[in-house]
Amino acid sequence: MNKLSMLMVAVCSAFALGACGPSKPDTKAADTAPTPTPAAAPASGDTIKIGVLHSLSGTMAISETTLKDTVLMLVDEQNKKGGVLGKKIEAVVVDPASNWPLFAEKARELITKDKVSAVFGGWTSVSRKSMLPVFEELNSILFYPVQYEGEESSKNVFYTGAAPNQQAIPAVDYLMNEGKVKRWVLAGTDYVYPRTTNKILEAYLMSKGVKKEDIMINYTPFGHSDWTSIVSDIKKFGSAGKKTAVVSTINGDANVPFYKELAAQKIDATSIPVVAFSVGEEELSGIDTKPLVGHLAAWNYFMSVDTPANAAFIKTWHAFIKNDKRTVNDPMEATYIGFNLWIKAVEKAGTTDPAAVQKAIIGLEVPNLTGGTAKMLPNHHITKPVMIGEIQDNGQLQTVWKTDKEVEGDAWSDFLEGSKNLIADWTDPINCGNYDKVVKACKGATK
Repeated sequence: MNKLSMLMVAVCSAFALGACGPSKPDTKAADTAPTPTPAAAPASGDTIKIGVLHSLSGTMAISETTLKDTVLMLVDEQNKKGGVLGKKIEAVVVDPASNWPLFAEKARELITKDKVSAVFGGWTSVSRKSMLPVFEELNSILFYPVQYEGEESSKNVFYTGAAPNQQAIPAVDYLMNEGKVKRWVLAGTDYVYPRTTNKILEAYLMSKGVKKEDIMINYTPFGHSDWTSIVSDIKKFGSAGKKTAVVSTINGDANVPFYKELAAQKIDATSIPVVAFSVGEEELSGIDTKPLVGHLAAWNYFMSVDTPANAAFIKTWHAFIKNDKRTVNDPMEATYIGFNLWIKAVEKAGTTDPAAVQKAIIGLEVPNLTGGTAKMLPNHHITKPVMIGEIQDNGQLQTVWKTDKEVEGDAWSDFLEGSKNLIADWTDPINCGNYDKVVKACKGATK
């Protein structure tokens, strides 16, 4: 497979925000979780097992294999420190093979057969939604490390990637305030993440006074390759005398011909800038970045961040992977944060029992790699800085803007009619993932 082909596969896996696979938004996914007997008993024997549920084959393998290796590195480093609760950690690695139903099947096996105490895995929103009922049924724990569309909070999932208010909305604010953008192209791949995120962004833009006629929305299927007419429409839309930008939730290999067509029609970062949520360091490495230079990406971490913690992380990664040319990326940092939070919660609880860990983890803080702190919130989201990066010709992202402090992840959008009154709070007395603060009731079924 040549480098371009690898990118076309990799970007599909990249930073998904819910990544690949069609699905429909589920705005009622945050029912109060069931309370069966936990599937994973308190740690016993010589080791404590954790599950690693990332695709090692199929479409998602290029990106997800990296996260599998990240967990193995973190386990190795923790075991050098003595493990946790006096026991070594054993990673049980399984391959759901980029097959969304198989994620649920493999999750069930990890919990019931392998007796893992927690699972680190998933990349796409459709894989997370496939697994979610299993974790709720068996009352186990999933650490999900990729940004997503929001509109969910489960007792059994800890969302260490970005919610829309930690990525999409700040990116729009940046373009509006710094770029003086007046017209907006919301371009996405046709599945749950782009449709839900763009629904939020459209409502947000209109709340800021943007007229409906100044918002163009376009969806294309996975693998879309002929961008000639769409880019022509974007160019025409941007020629009305108002500064125009593209907010891209395009995912998959469609990103490659999209950027190439922008260049072919002489649309660059100066004329119509693009801010993307699906292009990162790993996808940019080893390819011709000329069509992308100057365009933007919004994340919570960049490899180029200059902090001692990040330098140490990169050094450890290169040593572990035995390749000093390998990049690091945002979901790797989210995995790092999630793993360290789990360790700290287990130590606090004195057990790996999921119910005890779920209670102990809320309010805990661990360092991130950008010089700040990640705190687990009652809604099972974390605090994260938001960064806008400009794509460089060396494949790195140079930070051009960042928040002054960490932003608290919001499970439910303030800009959607069915969500604006909802909060998630997995502490007493609320203990609910979709609590209506107006009527003061949990909208999920109580079990």
